[in-house]
Amino acid sequence: MFNEYDVIVVGAGHAGCEAAAAAANLGSKVLLITMNMQTIAQMSCNPAMGGIAKGQIVREIDAMGGYSGIVSDKTAIQFRMLNRSKGPAMWSPRTQNDRMLFHLEWRKMLEQTPDIDFWQDTVNALLVKGVDEERKVIGVKTSMGHEIYAKTVVLTNGTFLNGVIHIGEKKFGGGRMAEKAATGITEQLIELGFENGRMKTGTPPRVDGRSLDYSKMDIQNGDENPGQFSFMGGTSPLSSGEGQVVRLQKHCWIAYTNQEVHDILRTGFEQSPMFTGRIQGRGPRYCPSIEDKIDRFADKERHQLFIEPEGWNTVEIYVNGFSTSLPEEVQMKALKKIQGFENVKMFRPGYAIEYDYFPPTQLRHTLETRLVRNLFFAGQINGTTGYEEAACQGLMAGINAHRKNHDLEPIILKRNQAYIGVLIDDLITKGTDEPYRMFTSRAEFRLLIRNDNADLRLTPFSYSIGLAKENRLQRVKEKERATDDIIRYFRENSVSPEEVNTLLLKNETAAITEKTKLSKIVLRPQITLNDLKTLTPTLDQFLSSFDEEFREQAEIQMKYEGYLEKEKELVEKMSRLEDVIISENFDYSKLASISLEAREKLKRVKPRTLGQASRISGVSPSDVSILMVYMGR
Repeated sequence: MFNEYDVIVVGAGHAGCEAAAAAANLGSKVLLITMNMQTIAQMSCNPAMGGIAKGQIVREIDAMGGYSGIVSDKTAIQFRMLNRSKGPAMWSPRTQNDRMLFHLEWRKMLEQTPDIDFWQDTVNALLVKGVDEERKVIGVKTSMGHEIYAKTVVLTNGTFLNGVIHIGEKKFGGGRMAEKAATGITEQLIELGFENGRMKTGTPPRVDGRSLDYSKMDIQNGDENPGQFSFMGGTSPLSSGEGQVVRLQKHCWIAYTNQEVHDILRTGFEQSPMFTGRIQGRGPRYCPSIEDKIDRFADKERHQLFIEPEGWNTVEIYVNGFSTSLPEEVQMKALKKIQGFENVKMFRPGYAIEYDYFPPTQLRHTLETRLVRNLFFAGQINGTTGYEEAACQGLMAGINAHRKNHDLEPIILKRNQAYIGVLIDDLITKGTDEPYRMFTSRAEFRLLIRNDNADLRLTPFSYSIGLAKENRLQRVKEKERATDDIIRYFRENSVSPEEVNTLLLKNETAAITEKTKLSKIVLRPQITLNDLKTLTPTLDQFLSSFDEEFREQAEIQMKYEGYLEKEKELVEKMSRLEDVIISENFDYSKLASISLEAREKLKRVKPRTLGQASRISGVSPSDVSILMVYMGR
């Protein structure tokens, strides 16, 4: 039935979809195998893409020619740029998405991608030949008994490897609710010499939006002028460019737990698989269950919940922040005590899921395994959590699987090139014993790898390897030209006190006494390019000839020029950290100003140098800076 493929991708979650698309778009013949064609790119947890640091990853995937950004835009029901009150390195785009449309759009894009074939089946074994260093994968075997051959295989099994679902004292096999677990692969990989572990994640209950009283909650609107993830423009149903009337966005709401809710939840602790020890896997530190929150933060009187619609045409609501594995009757009783939830009806309870993963220190930076050649891992099998983290690994695994087949140099993004580079380097260098989530604090060069310049950083590179298309490169060149034109104009032209002082005083910044270059006026944090647009008809006409995206890029480069140069110098300096030796007896407990997580990890690992300390998962760049002070630097 099957010819030999260049790449077989096992699993059609976010990692698998990006892996298949990348390899096929580079010219490989790809087979995407999934247990269920109806759940391709399923949003297993919250119906949203992006967020803090995750939004930067989606922009980078898009800049490389991946599909996640375009699919997110096409299915968006709300867009928000988070952290606008902070500097541009922290700005992070996020969309609320229609869960059903998201799956359908991903499937459509994959079906329209030449060279991708599909097969619905379960892979329960790898076909491997050779011994020791010569061992390599040559295909897969499925539950239907088919042996399908390929030059490379990418495993993106998500939470399905020996997955076990927990709801109170109930326990049953499954990779997602109502979907069976996958068996066989873990056992074979262990026989081949791989180390494995167990991790845990969870999801909250889904409820009937018709049963909620939204008047008792705080409304959370999308941005007044919504943006989008893709740099290609015109892909979002919310807004397709400057000047267009913004279309309808769905509201989200904010609710809060209270002491009564917490007391009810505590009554279920004796039946909780977390507290009785039935769950052995480590859960995500930064996305704890509600029972974990009220246990660890007993002093908190309430916890915030985000009440998120699942789509345009459904009443199903996702209760973000209420992830739980308590018995369903306890979940229901507790929900009813939340303001606005007094008459709530539940569609399905929250649950926890345990699954197998393989410590990523067993991989190369290409995501190829060290023990078996031509075998790649991507996504939660590597210990990460989150759609975006999985998708970017899939993208890179797909690229490198294709290049391995053609004897081409591997593609490895550096930490100062992309958040994708930070994530993969963290996984390979540091490993992880808990679900890894990306944060801006993990990127020491975050001012250089912002969400707004992902296309400038990555599209020319992706085009050079054959992934990004010509139209993307032309868009980047247009952006570069426009940015240079704006910066040049502002450096060459001045404004008089009479033209600008009214604006300066209105924005509570000092007036000028002589003609001043526009570029110096822009340096003031109180002044934006949009403010200056109104100064003179000439300036208004000039700036109006450029897209908002291009004006924003020019403004960021002018405002932060000094900081950007310093960060580039830091890229050079960080390589010297290996020369700073840390005493084996150094007392990390006295470092009260570093995070609790960093202290725990430093005590356990006892790094020999600052360079090694900087690569420990959970030790942020700011923690390293504090260490440097204590080391006398």
